[in-house]
Amino acid sequence: MTDFREKVVLITGGSSGIGKATALAFAEKGAKVVIGSRREKESQEVVDKIQAHGGEAMFVPTDVKKATDVENLVNQTVSSFGRLDCAFNNAGTEGMVAPGIEQTEEAWDDVIDTNLKGVWLSMKYEIRQMLTQGGGVIVNNSSAAGVIAAANLSSYVASKHGVMGLTKAFALEYAPHNIRVNAVCPACIDTDMVRRGFNSPEILDYMIKLHPIGRIGTPEEVANAVVWLCSSDSSFVTGHGLLLDGGFTTC
Repeated sequence: MTDFREKVVLITGGSSGIGKATALAFAEKGAKVVIGSRREKESQEVVDKIQAHGGEAMFVPTDVKKATDVENLVNQTVSSFGRLDCAFNNAGTEGMVAPGIEQTEEAWDDVIDTNLKGVWLSMKYEIRQMLTQGGGVIVNNSSAAGVIAAANLSSYVASKHGVMGLTKAFALEYAPHNIRVNAVCPACIDTDMVRRGFNSPEILDYMIKLHPIGRIGTPEEVANAVVWLCSSDSSFVTGHGLLLDGGFTTC
């Protein structure tokens, strides 16, 4: 796979789970990594781990719901490393688990602002920078819920379907400018967020059985897909949502 030495990669939500695994994967390939997250302690631990292995990384406190934070994240990236080659817009939240009519307005706004508006703001400022340097690659974290629906998760489903719409629209708009935009669509991945949602052995066992492959995925498996989508090996891929679901959506 492509060597990422001299490449600069920005990752939102890089403090844990898929974001953390992706930060470590890019660093292993030689990339300079910037983590944008609200969680300072956890993010700094990822940065420290990368630096301890001889890599370059930095943390910028970021709430993707705020335009000023996202703009600052991109500005700090360029100020420190000179450019922005790849971005993984990963920050997200699962939101409230309840029937649609029982969802609160506050919970709805939080999910949409984080998962959908956050991706839009991230691409807005990332692409402005990429246009000045002749191109770049963006991967958004959608979900299997961006392809199919799930009961009691209407705000999450709506946000992740929206991420797929944004991904395709931006891919069309910026393909002529040498900017590729894709998405990953994971099903259940073994992260803190999934463990919170499926918080009993019985529920987790039920979810495992919904994946024909016989298990849930790992953050590293998603990370590898993100790295590939950002590499020249996927140079003819744009506007695509890559399912990483162990067969979940084929049932």
